[in-house]
Amino acid sequence: MGCPQVCSGAVLQCSFGVAPAVLNVLPINRTLTSSMPAANIMDHIPLVNIGTFGMCQSPANPMVAAATAAALGVLTPMPCIPATASPWIPGAPTLLLGNMPALDANCTLMCNWAGVIKINMPGQMQMLIP
Repeated sequence: MGCPQVCSGAVLQCSFGVAPAVLNVLPINRTLTSSMPAANIMDHIPLVNIGTFGMCQSPANPMVAAATAAALGVLTPMPCIPATASPWIPGAPTLLLGNMPALDANCTLMCNWAGVIKINMPGQMQMLIP
């Protein structure tokens, strides 16, 4: 059984974020699924593909660390600005979009501030990747 392919409109959640975010996929690969642009592992650009998760609670985030230090050690969340420098992993090697593996619902994305971003809802359910 395959895993759902991810497209624009997918709902994401970061382990250190306080709110879900929506994946935005630009139509550069010219591939649609459920009438939405299909995603590949390179759709990881902060604030272009990956929206904000509200507030960040990661002590590894320099803004959170500074605010926490100013509050005498009380964890102080700060606005989330995703820092996703590397692609989604592992990708779906059996389906290439724009010469890169397609994004399926089992993929994760690492934030530089130690957050793990997962796909809560892939944006569509019909197209399964074998």
